[in-house]
Order: sequence, then structure tokens, then C-alpha cells
Amino acid sequence: MSKIVLCGLVLAVIPVLGCSAASDSAKVKLSKIPGENRVEVIIDGREFTSYWWHPTIFKPVLYPVRTARGTTLTRNYPPMPNETDDHPHHVGIWFNYGNVNGLDFWNNSGAIAASKKPEYGAIKHREIKTMKSGDQGKLVVACDWIDNDGKVLLKEETTFTFSGEGDLRIIDRDSKLTAETDVSFQDNKEGCIAIRVTTPLQLASSIKESTFTDDRGIKTTVVGSKGANGHYLSSEGITDDDVWSTRARWVKLNGTFGDENADIVIIDHPKNPGYPMHWHARNYGLFAGNTLGQKVFSKGKLELNYKLAKGESTHFNYRILINNGTTLSNKQIEDKFNDFSK
Repeated sequence: MSKIVLCGLVLAVIPVLGCSAASDSAKVKLSKIPGENRVEVIIDGREFTSYWWHPTIFKPVLYPVRTARGTTLTRNYPPMPNETDDHPHHVGIWFNYGNVNGLDFWNNSGAIAASKKPEYGAIKHREIKTMKSGDQGKLVVACDWIDNDGKVLLKEETTFTFSGEGDLRIIDRDSKLTAETDVSFQDNKEGCIAIRVTTPLQLASSIKESTFTDDRGIKTTVVGSKGANGHYLSSEGITDDDVWSTRARWVKLNGTFGDENADIVIIDHPKNPGYPMHWHARNYGLFAGNTLGQKVFSKGKLELNYKLAKGESTHFNYRILINNGTTLSNKQIEDKFNDFSK
């Protein structure tokens, strides 16, 4: 039996379900786990991921994320001894931003000193509105983007659609944000849709020591782990470290786990603000696409500073492909992009 360790809690995870679950007619089964802040997602009788809201993470996440074979692609939370432990706010798959009315929602974690907490925001899960199993799994949740005093800046309603096709798993995320007050998303490199991957999906260049600085001047030194063999490829044909800061419709991250190939693809939607997004895709395991931070990535040539007036709403839509087996071709990804764009 494999295990997930989360903040001192040990949760049993059974990769292949028993007969009772196998007899369920639903291809995608969603279950709220009693006594835990998570909704488990099962596809074809195997655990795929969980929608998880936990007080030490400061935003809801999808964690862990597995291939159809059951291989975990996300870094553990908290990191295991053989993993890098930088950036404690990087957990699973998440969506947030580094500057909302001056508050940093991206970097918030348990490592932030109490005296600094007023500078940070958090996303608080409020309720599950819909949870439906079937050929596709549908999960609709409501969340609040709050300041350190609990004041709500944004109401979020997110619809997750989970599906599977053979060795391919698909997550469609539609997040509707409604402003409870005038809201400004100042251009910032820390955003928006992101996944923190495990060691094999890091780039080989990550083994060299690198230092990164966030918007508040906090420096983090990162050294990748042995076994890193990942590769980025963008829709524009750009590869590996050169993907960072470029714009693209989609980016694929590919790596091998022993004899298993694994792909993660993040796809942007043409109706998203700031499309096509810039890619905040780092070699050390942060794979992110930033829809809003144009000034940083363009070195000042572009500037968005996206705003919502009180009562206004906007949508952020993303598709994530999780694949194992033969790597996804550009045509296969383009077909998924075109389908998603409709």
C-alpha cells in the first residue's frame, strides 16, 4: 500500500480499487472522503487526483496527480528527503496570482512570518456546489480570495471536468472570478496556472545551482536532483530553458520514469485575458503559464495590469493533459487545443 504524508497525517492510498469500485458503472468517479478536506477522483478504477483544501496550503489544489499507470507526477507535500524542498507554496496543480490589489496570493505558505502575513492573500474553499460522476466527472466549487483579515476581494466559482481516454487523462478548469470590490491584477511574474512536478520531470539543467527572486525581493536557491530528464516543448517550437517568458498556445513537459514516458501539457484558451500567455516554466520543476504578467516577461514592451470593477466577472479557462506511453505528438495536442477552443 502506498502512502501520502500531509502535514503529519498519513493517508492510505490504494492504487487499484477492489471489486466493489470496479463494479461501479461510472468511468469517472468523484467521492468526498469522510473526515478529510478532499474530493477523490477515480478514472477507470485507478486514483487520478484529489481536489484538496488544507489550511497549511492557503489555496485549493489538485494533489497528487498520477498517470493512468499510477505514477505520481507531482512533488510530494511536504517534500520527501530525496526531493528538493524549495518554494513550499508549490503544491500539486493550482491557480492564483502574485499581485491582487497589492496582495501576494502566489507565495503564501507556512514559511511566511506572522509579521509579514498582511502582505499576503489566501484562497479559501467555501463549498462544493456540484459533484457528479459518469463518463466525465464534474466538480463545481466555490472559493473566496481573501486578505489576511478575511475580507473578500474575489468570489471564485470553478468547474473541473475530469475525463480519460486510454492512457490519457484530461482536466478542464473553468474559473469564474467576480470582484467584490475594485480589483487590480498588477503585472507580476508569479502566476497563474501551475503544477510542481517531481524529480524526473525537472530539466537536466536544473542540477546546476540557480537563484530566483520573487516580487518582494526574497531569494530562493534551487539545485535540482539527480535523475532529472525533463524537456519542454512549446506550440511555437521552442524547447527547454528557452521556453521561459515566451508566448505560446500550449507547452508540453515530457520525461521518463524508468521505462514509462510521461507528458504534462498545459493548454491556454483563446478567450482568456492576455492570450496567448507567457510561460513561467522553470527548469527545477515549476511548470506554469502566466496569463496576466506581460510587463515582466516582455521586459516592459507590453503591459496589461488587468482590472475588474466591483461586480464585474471574468473567466480563466485551462486544459491539462496527463499522458503516459508514447509521447503526445504536436498534432494530437493541436487537436485537443482546437477542441478546447470551441
